[in-house]
Amino acid sequence: MLNKLIRKNEKSISIPLKKRKENAQQEQLPGHIAIIMDGNGRWANKRALPRIAGHHEGMKTVKKITRFANEVGIKVLTLYAFSTENWKRPKMEVEFLMRLPEEFLGTYLPELIEQNVQVQMMGNIESLPEHTKRAVRKAMDQTAANDGLILNFALNYGSRDEIVQAVSKIALDVQEGNVTLEEISEELLSNHLMTKNLSDPDLLIRTSGEVRLSNFMLWQLAYTEFWFTDTLWPDFDETCLMDAIENYQKRNRRYGGLKEGEGN
Repeated sequence: MLNKLIRKNEKSISIPLKKRKENAQQEQLPGHIAIIMDGNGRWANKRALPRIAGHHEGMKTVKKITRFANEVGIKVLTLYAFSTENWKRPKMEVEFLMRLPEEFLGTYLPELIEQNVQVQMMGNIESLPEHTKRAVRKAMDQTAANDGLILNFALNYGSRDEIVQAVSKIALDVQEGNVTLEEISEELLSNHLMTKNLSDPDLLIRTSGEVRLSNFMLWQLAYTEFWFTDTLWPDFDETCLMDAIENYQKRNRRYGGLKEGEGN
């Protein structure tokens, strides 16, 4: 029943994508979209290809969706690229995934700069291989002055780890007398998270048919609208993203309260 309520309508829409984009821009857009990019392996398996072929194809989708999100007017796009649990995968697959940021940013960085996109990253960067760190830091440095779309990669990221780190920092501040127990609040904890300079996501998208959060932004997603699709990430395109945005724009976001004129 839950899936029926929160999955997208799979019926095709005949309105041209350009017109749909223009219509969506006349309404309230989600300022921050977060995506759990799932299904690369299954996409490859369906084609009798190695899993790494699916990851490579998924990288092309990242480019496509970033371009379109920027065109639509989305302010922040957070992509779950590699979790703290993904280190458990086969060594060859992990090594390939750690090379993808270098390949992606090496070829796409000039366009990101031209399109005024700012690259950010959340996660434990120090535990990444040197070549991965160099690619990510170069992209962040060279786009730091851009003030358009923020392309935020969750790389070597886990939400529970993020929250534990935040609580540890607050505990240390209390121990050193910089913060009192009475000053601990939701706002204080939020300001110690890796997303402290970003708004919470308005819309979460997960591809591939899975309906779970997988340790992704557990604190930040408290009042986020969820949208799930059976489409595998390499097959996710501009039309799919527009479906999600249009569905979001039909939602009644109340943040636990009631709007004027609504009953119980």
